[in-house]
Amino acid sequence: MKKIIERTGYMERLIRSKDLPQVVKVITGPRRCGKSFLMGQFVRYLESNGVDKDDILSINFESLSGQDITDHRELNSILKEYVTGKRFCYVFLDEVQNVKGWELSVAALCAEGNVDVYITGSNSDMLSTELATHLSGRYIEISLQPLSFSEFVDMHGLDPDESALSEYIRYGSMPETDPGRGEEFCGSYLEGVFNTVLVKDILGRLKTNDVTKLRSIARFLYSNIGNECSILSISKGTGLNKDTVSKYVDALCNALLFYHSEKYDIVGKKLLSTNGKFYASDLGIRNTVLMGAQGNDIGRPLENIVFLELRRRGYTVRTGSFRDTEVDFTAIRNGTTEYFQVTQTMLSEVTREREFRPLKRIGDNFPKKILTLDRIGLGSDQGIETVNLIDWLMAG
Repeated sequence: MKKIIERTGYMERLIRSKDLPQVVKVITGPRRCGKSFLMGQFVRYLESNGVDKDDILSINFESLSGQDITDHRELNSILKEYVTGKRFCYVFLDEVQNVKGWELSVAALCAEGNVDVYITGSNSDMLSTELATHLSGRYIEISLQPLSFSEFVDMHGLDPDESALSEYIRYGSMPETDPGRGEEFCGSYLEGVFNTVLVKDILGRLKTNDVTKLRSIARFLYSNIGNECSILSISKGTGLNKDTVSKYVDALCNALLFYHSEKYDIVGKKLLSTNGKFYASDLGIRNTVLMGAQGNDIGRPLENIVFLELRRRGYTVRTGSFRDTEVDFTAIRNGTTEYFQVTQTMLSEVTREREFRPLKRIGDNFPKKILTLDRIGLGSDQGIETVNLIDWLMAG
């Protein structure tokens, strides 16, 4: 039986930002990653800390009752009955992008001055664009990730070892997937999530039914996580024209199926317009979509896991370029840069030299780490720290 996981890091961010009625709290994340659960967890926190239930309004626009609210006028009629101006209250709008003109309702709530507003959505670009237009930056975004490895092992009662990591790679990190129910159940569930994102969150908003082309581009990106990609290379790989590829890649990223890691020139300290990399928001969906075509290499899935974990810890993550060599990740947080290499093993002298070389050439004093599944050969060498990947994941 699965354990309920309290997403404490995200809860702390919500608690720090509460009771600021002029600032909308926006929870974004991939579909089914736990946004509704987090919102419910925060509502329970408010109630346990003295907020009257009558001062909290929650609407899930994908529930049976919430689906009847299709535009902002219908939403406003409900809000007017609740927001009377006589008391301070909290409003939670779940999957708000399903309501046409929702941003007008949210802006109106902020204008009331005594309403603390929280919204969730599965399309990051749409939410940020509409909020920037109507709220002039008066919002903060809390980017919710699926389960971390430490949350995964805690939820399923696993030991944090290589076997658990293998299941994490195989089944992915969505809260509703359960290795105990077997691959058939998990695969069917994740296929359903993937298809819903394609049809509802992408094609429906683009007003097209070209699912074959969209699926082809998604499969290409899933096959090439951790590899340098450009619109041109994706176009050549799928046989689709560049305009179609560009439009659909943007849509796949906006729907949070993929994240793009820009290329960063470490010497010149600037972003490069050349090839970046794409990473999957969930490896379980990747495995389901590729249906075994991903092969047995775990090097790139490990890199994908580290990319997501760095984002989860609040880093801005980019692919580092140092002259003719590459650093897997240049990660920046609170004005400090850290460099990361990811490799399955360092036991080969050739591999060890390959992973160390780019880090040794960087002349600054920022922390440098190599993450590996090895249990021997760990420690510091020439200012470069070699750390066991599982230990690093559990320490976050």
